[in-house]
Amino acid sequence: MNAIDTNILVYAHRLDNPWHQKARHFLESAFIEAQNFAIPYHCLVEFFGIVTNARIFKIPTTSDEALSQCANLLAAPGISILTESLDGFAILVDTLTQSHVTGSQVHDARVAAVCIENGVKVIYTLDRDFSRFAPLCAKNPFLK
Repeated sequence: MNAIDTNILVYAHRLDNPWHQKARHFLESAFIEAQNFAIPYHCLVEFFGIVTNARIFKIPTTSDEALSQCANLLAAPGISILTESLDGFAILVDTLTQSHVTGSQVHDARVAAVCIENGVKVIYTLDRDFSRFAPLCAKNPFLK
């Protein structure tokens, strides 16, 4: 199973993003091919927070539009939503300990831990910080 990070979701959604076309094409291909992709629940929440943030976008996405996009992602064929179990905290502790991350990078560690817990091997992202979360492999979907 492969996972999709927040930045890909944001870029595919925001028409004003220079990566929009590539991200949209990647998501559409993933949905059409139904390749058993997953989105960590935390990434859906972060997606909503980012696209509706007026400090990030001059014209932010409305809450209704963002919720509609989340609903579309939830309904996409071949997409699973990853959550953590009660044992997930132990995986997060291991991930934090091995990666030595602190502060704002803890969110990425949490995403990585939920991926690891759910058997994800690859996370598609443009965030190079994910490379520190072994055994998860971070791949840029725009590079061949």
